[in-house]
Amino acid sequence: MTDYDVLRVFCGPSGGYGNELGVVREGSHMPRRDDRQAFAAKLGFSETVFVDDPERGVIDIYTPASRLPFAGHPCVGTAWLLDVPELVTPAGEVGTRLDGEFTWIEARAEWAPPRTLRQYASAAEVDALEVPPPGEWIYAWAWEDEAAGRVRARAFPGRDEGIDEDEATGAAALLLTDRLGRALNITQGRGSQILTAPQPHGWVEVGGRVVLER
Repeated sequence: MTDYDVLRVFCGPSGGYGNELGVVREGSHMPRRDDRQAFAAKLGFSETVFVDDPERGVIDIYTPASRLPFAGHPCVGTAWLLDVPELVTPAGEVGTRLDGEFTWIEARAEWAPPRTLRQYASAAEVDALEVPPPGEWIYAWAWEDEAAGRVRARAFPGRDEGIDEDEATGAAALLLTDRLGRALNITQGRGSQILTAPQPHGWVEVGGRVVLER
């Protein structure tokens, strides 16, 4: 079995919750894409990262069924683990910074995979949602406190990969921030926290807490 780390990304204030992420630090041990895809499927996390150059931050991201040019929680988690000034993804160079308990990335909305951002009237409606059938990737959200930028959200990938609900999704948070044009404090899933802030020239920062699980 290839060595890998397991992180939880976008943890809540107490360090709980967050979305699990597998990180293979020695990506050179598994250079073939089909082997990486099979390994990501075997781990079963929503995403797994293969680090191809730890000094330059070159990474390769997989879901259990596909390769992604960019994804939010893998970039935040790997930025925390490698502590490098940027990550190099197929989509582009992702700026990174560590600020106290939060790790931040800076990316562009057009790098994120398409998502259906579906607004509901209240956080209670979001809480009450059932998992929809596979097909559409849905980011369900509602204002908890619009003036303060506080959002309640849940994510339903709809990819039929064995993951009915994603606990914390940086790419969807990035898209929502780009659409609304304002900083957000998002509570997603069972209790994960994602912070975002729009930046000049179409960039968006996404930040959260990271915990090493194993």
